[in-house]
Amino acid sequence: MVETTAELDPGLGPVAVSRQSQTAIVLRQLRRNPIAIIGAVVLALEILIAIAAPVVAPYDPMYQDFSVPLKGPSHAHLFGTDDTGRDILSRVIFGARISLRVGFVAVGIGAGIGVLLGIVSGFYVGTVDSVLMRLNDLLLAFPGLLLALAIVAVLGPGLFNVMIAVGIGGVPVYVRLARASTLSARERDYVLAARAIGCRDRRIMLRYILPNVVPPVIVVATLGVAGAILTAASLSFIGVGAQPPTPEWGAILTLGRQYLQQAWWYTFFPGAAIMITVLAVNMVGDALRDALDPKLRV
Repeated sequence: MVETTAELDPGLGPVAVSRQSQTAIVLRQLRRNPIAIIGAVVLALEILIAIAAPVVAPYDPMYQDFSVPLKGPSHAHLFGTDDTGRDILSRVIFGARISLRVGFVAVGIGAGIGVLLGIVSGFYVGTVDSVLMRLNDLLLAFPGLLLALAIVAVLGPGLFNVMIAVGIGGVPVYVRLARASTLSARERDYVLAARAIGCRDRRIMLRYILPNVVPPVIVVATLGVAGAILTAASLSFIGVGAQPPTPEWGAILTLGRQYLQQAWWYTFFPGAAIMITVLAVNMVGDALRDALDPKLRV
């Protein structure tokens, strides 16, 4: 049986189920979901390959062999070569490092800033909330890709600037999500009790509000990684993201689009890598949503 706690904490209230048991419930739901298992396995393999890229990749991704330009898939080059004889398999493997890092870092930036502003906005209802939400509405008025493109245009092209641009573009979603969770949590009995005994606002927000915000943010952030990877690849594809000869998936697609008719492998394999990664992340995100939402549990 699951142990329960009957004690009453002035800031926490009655705890029916421990955090450990809640985690066990979520993990059990994920283990029962084949979609979650497949997505997690694919994503874990990609992360391992990205970490071990120098060992796994058969060639240096920057090495140019002008004796085999645009050579199709073969035993020597499983994914073929590009217009300068570079091994596409090696470039796709090293590109996983870049694309995954961009996705996770960009989501970290967006979620970190968005959760902070959302909690502050929802906790201090009034002038602070109005100002922050109007600024948030201003960001929401721009499409995500267009906003990221505008930020990169100001900061300049480059991988680090792409991370910042994609991260800022995702801030409004997390602000609204964190604000909605905060507005719900701030009226609960244990938060009112914490205020009554004189807890500081910062302590209340960190200890009693933040735990209510984290679960939905985890779901949205997981799905946001896929969007960040796509946005970063799109920026690289139009030439304002990662710059050649960086082996980033979007940048590889940019170089290969002029050879679509004569070298299909040039764009097929990096495009397939983007598709598989985004699909795996979305599968994990959907499974997390189902596991964390009590209404969707069986």
